[in-house]
Amino acid sequence: MPAPIAWRIRAVTARAKIVADCYVDSVRLLEATRAMLEAPGVDWAWALMATPANLELLLDEGVTEGLDGASANDLVLAIRGADEHLPAALSRAWAVLFEASGSTGAGAPPAATRPGGLDDALVLAPEANVAILSVPGPYAALEAHKALTRGLDVLLFSDNVPLADEIDLKRRACSLGRLVMGPGAGTAALAGVGLGFSNRVAPGPVGVVAAAGTGAQEAMTLLVRWGSGVTHVIGVGGRDLSEDVGGLMAEAAVEAFDRHDATELILLVSKPPAPAVAERLLTKAANKPLVAALIGLDRPVAAAPGAAVCNTLEQGVVESLDRLGHTGADPIGTIDAETARLSTSLDQRRRRMVGLFSGGTLAYEAMTIASRHIGPVFSNTPLDPEWGLPGPPGGHVCLDLGEEEFTVGRPHPMIDPEARLERLQGQVSDPTVAAVLLDVVIGDGAHPDPAAMLAPAAAEIVASGAAVVAYVLGTDRDPQGFERQRSIMREAGCVVAETNARAALAAAALVNRDPALVHHDLSTSLTA
Repeated sequence: MPAPIAWRIRAVTARAKIVADCYVDSVRLLEATRAMLEAPGVDWAWALMATPANLELLLDEGVTEGLDGASANDLVLAIRGADEHLPAALSRAWAVLFEASGSTGAGAPPAATRPGGLDDALVLAPEANVAILSVPGPYAALEAHKALTRGLDVLLFSDNVPLADEIDLKRRACSLGRLVMGPGAGTAALAGVGLGFSNRVAPGPVGVVAAAGTGAQEAMTLLVRWGSGVTHVIGVGGRDLSEDVGGLMAEAAVEAFDRHDATELILLVSKPPAPAVAERLLTKAANKPLVAALIGLDRPVAAAPGAAVCNTLEQGVVESLDRLGHTGADPIGTIDAETARLSTSLDQRRRRMVGLFSGGTLAYEAMTIASRHIGPVFSNTPLDPEWGLPGPPGGHVCLDLGEEEFTVGRPHPMIDPEARLERLQGQVSDPTVAAVLLDVVIGDGAHPDPAAMLAPAAAEIVASGAAVVAYVLGTDRDPQGFERQRSIMREAGCVVAETNARAALAAAALVNRDPALVHHDLSTSLTA
């Protein structure tokens, strides 16, 4: 057994190693899982915390030894494969989990992984002003309150935080003049530093406030690709603009940007908020222009004279750039000619759209746009309760594969595209599919080469007679290479769109055999 996995091991079996009192956040767990899965000779692997639900899933996988007495604060590395390859695979996971944090692997885990780690972390970094917390939901509020007490803003990555806890935290943060970003805040970029799933973006004059993870990423990357940049991106969590939470952190973030000298314009990104919350935010007097991209909003809302309201991410960015005097936006790009060519070659039996997304906000925007032109789109995250799965035979389908029902026991599809590959390959033999719609999200935290993983299956679909429409979300600063990822998808025969919105329009155009749809105007005003 190699030295890096020899300390404080409570139980050792052929399939699982458990490390006591060693909490690791979910992003690092996903990366460690990927590291093990990519090792030779590994059939299945999972890095996880030993919560009761996770332990049940381990039992379902046949991992039965050494789990007695494990608790939610214990780390488990579970693996199945050829015996001679398992030590090397576990060492790879160990390197991802701890060596980047400064652990040599021979002694105690890094301070931030132990109970009381916040105090230890502040000893190491007394100048810190943001705490990033990713602990199980039931314990998250306590840790966040500790951070607020220490005068820190909080990025709360944790999911499954009770609503009442979120409201209490945010009310207290408001009283202290602090921010609580989250719960479930998967994306932020503060002073050029990306947190969670983020992209590498240029500095610029736009402050982004987002209640949507990949919505924030789409906004920040389009701003940069079209010639601008961001001061900060503040993710406030998907429930913040609900009637219950009341937009507490969105309002605090907008006010902070309004006082921030380097921010010239504020871009608010969200799925449809509670109408009263939206109007309160949009009618407040502000010193700086405010653009709200409220995805799928279908009714006018009251707004102050300096505010604009759009219902797609693309139009929110275009409106922001117009107000700043930038003219470099090209949403349509070259997809019009490709879509027109494919529209004439598709078999008439092919009339379905299938969307397979890793980004939940991107899936939501795509369904919002496509459904206006092709009718109901059935989904695990439906726009209308009546459009839930399974839907009718032959109906359009769009899946958010990052939802919990698809990620239990396996990494998020942004980190490991394997779950999408299975779904993609299932479209090859379906003669009714006209267009398969994909997002390819790159940046920090994402798979190192997602296009290379997805392209072979996409090429098979194209060869079978259907079209694949792909959108790459990222910038040329991202480590995967933005243009390289786009080129890989093009070489596989995909239509590669400039924005997620245009990808949805291209898919709808192929279903309807109406190439003009890719030029559809998304600039509808939603101000009352």
